[in-house]
Amino acid sequence: MAAQTKKAPAGAKHAAGKAGKIRIQYYRSVIATPVKHKLVIRGLGFTRLNQIVERVDNESIRGMVKTVPHLVRILEP
Repeated sequence: MAAQTKKAPAGAKHAAGKAGKIRIQYYRSVIATPVKHKLVIRGLGFTRLNQIVERVDNESIRGMVKTVPHLVRILEP
């Protein structure tokens, strides 16, 4: 039998090639914002104001940040 190569899962190639991190700061309150924005903030892992979290830099996290740019900041490393 010929040797077979294993294929990586579809998302693994992108994640393995770009294992960068992104630091995000939650600096504006979600009071008086739509419920969707509140859910995005919770989904990013924020629990209190001025908190900084580090997440994997991928398209889904960038999309979440793009949804609430008025509430979060991307910090330089």
